[in-house]
Amino acid sequence: MNKNQYVAIMAGGIGSRFWPMSRTDYPKQFLDILNTGRTLIQATYDRFLKFIPAENIYIVTALQYRDIVAKQLPELNPDNILCEPSRKNTAPCVAYISYKLLALNPNANLICAPADHLITDPEEFEKVCMDALHFTSHIKALVTLGVKPTNPNTGYGYIQYESFAVSENVFKVKTFTEKPDLELAKTFVASGDFLWNAGIFVWEVKNIVRAFEKHLPEIHEVFDSEKANFNTPAEAEAIERIYPQCVNISIDYGVMEKADNVYVIPASFGWSDLGTWASAYETFERDYLDNAVGGNNVIIIDATKNMVHADNKKLVLIQGLEDFIVVDTKDVLLICKKDKEQEIKEYVAEVKRNKGDKYL
Repeated sequence: MNKNQYVAIMAGGIGSRFWPMSRTDYPKQFLDILNTGRTLIQATYDRFLKFIPAENIYIVTALQYRDIVAKQLPELNPDNILCEPSRKNTAPCVAYISYKLLALNPNANLICAPADHLITDPEEFEKVCMDALHFTSHIKALVTLGVKPTNPNTGYGYIQYESFAVSENVFKVKTFTEKPDLELAKTFVASGDFLWNAGIFVWEVKNIVRAFEKHLPEIHEVFDSEKANFNTPAEAEAIERIYPQCVNISIDYGVMEKADNVYVIPASFGWSDLGTWASAYETFERDYLDNAVGGNNVIIIDATKNMVHADNKKLVLIQGLEDFIVVDTKDVLLICKKDKEQEIKEYVAEVKRNKGDKYL
């Protein structure tokens, strides 16, 4: 394995669209959503461990989740759990690991990936990642992995790319588009030159730091001013000073949409961002009536195309429903039409207004 190759697994989100299973104090990346026997962050760690040195795998998470990460990944060096004191979206997260690695190893070549995605073809995923690492080790490029769309999904961002390759299966990015409406998504898929944005990035840290300096100078200045403290006992205090000064912005908006050296590798490795219950429905095995069931104590009668997740300690019987999400936890029961799943965030806000934080 190449000692210059690193991974940062981003695990600080709260997964509100997976409520009520995903809660603020125990979000979806720490859950076995798909009943595989491994949580999503464990599966992500396992996937990278096959081709990245264990000592080069880092987790970037919220301070409140440090103990959960340590418990779920006991083999991980505790020093490789980087804790953000507040949620500021993905740009400060990427900056943290990038400036830290730059001080540690100026030749570091880094993959940044979310902790909670599903990938069903890990061999193809490894190949694409290695291709990306090879490209970024030779070219001053910021690479994103694009997934060939299988349907006009409105829950994903899209990447448009040039028709000619600059290297084998590597293309210059033309545009990024955030979640489009259905008609636009259909146009994108039909055109053949758009990909789903998987939110997985590859670059040498010196090049992403240059990009921060150019496109997010305010973030660059605060991290750069503290660089002497990275990889020392003073790092945690430095991060406490840095984060309040950082703007809340994604790496997509802050850097990728502005930079002129952004490339994409089109790929198909069985990817889902598992952002919603409907995306989980697509990955579950389904019964003869097209119901996806998580749990061993569910009875379904005259019901079809439902996503059901329930604890085994309680019998759940469902009759007559079609295209519903039913999630039963110890203190919350959610029953919601599948086509309204993008509004679950709004329902969670309504719960907060009416019931406070007790059920969040």
